[in-house]
Amino acid sequence: MTHGKRILVVDDGMTTRLYYRSVFEAAGFAVDEAANGLEGLERALVERFDLLVVDVNMPKMDGYALIERLRGDPAGRAVPIVTISTEAAGADAQRALEAGANLYLVKPAAPAALRHYAALMTGVAA
Repeated sequence: MTHGKRILVVDDGMTTRLYYRSVFEAAGFAVDEAANGLEGLERALVERFDLLVVDVNMPKMDGYALIERLRGDPAGRAVPIVTISTEAAGADAQRALEAGANLYLVKPAAPAALRHYAALMTGVAA
């Protein structure tokens, strides 16, 4: 069952992108992917997404820069953004939230948590 909500997954790890895709598609989301921050920024500014799931450490543009650039553009101010990183230090979470992320999760994120937050942030009844 699909509800028409779209998620953009921005992560340089192909296996990670496939994992998120399987979790979100099973929950009814349409999923698009970007392999680095620059590609993610370009997609997010041109297309409409209901949620962005962004890795922090990526080539070409890291997740922090992607979020800051997106929040500085009228097209990207309102879209919810979840950052997911292997960085577990509180300073990393603080930096992501200051950049404009709505939530910071540490990898590996459990499927139930991913589904829960995606539903919550996109207004889908869980």
